[in-house]
Amino acid sequence: MYNLKLSYQLPEISEIANKILGLNKKVMLFYGEMGSGKTTLIKELCQQLGSKSQFSSPTFQIVNEYVYDGGLIFHFDLYRLNATSELIDLGFDDYLFSGNYCFIEWPQKSEELVTHDFIQINLTNKGDARLAEVKVH
Repeated sequence: MYNLKLSYQLPEISEIANKILGLNKKVMLFYGEMGSGKTTLIKELCQQLGSKSQFSSPTFQIVNEYVYDGGLIFHFDLYRLNATSELIDLGFDDYLFSGNYCFIEWPQKSEELVTHDFIQINLTNKGDARLAEVKVH
């Protein structure tokens, strides 16, 4: 396992996104309180990949699909999910093993399904700055 701590302010988010994408993992789990910057960082990751899609948090749909030159990006928001079984019914494994990027907000309900080859990103606010603790599994 590899750990990385990144402190940044919003104007530096492009650098942070590039560092995370440089870790070469397609499944990323985003932890953090409401307003910690999960969706903002995911939007930047998508833009760094070259996606021109309209970005929004998929709170009500559970998953949004974005297109980029290298394939698809699946953006999950599991905040409203009640049980892991809902993910199974959604075909979550198919998304995970598709070879496409999977960015997962509020991943607590998916932890038993995501067991290897992923990045865990814990975001916290520190005044004007944000702290991203990145663990590569």
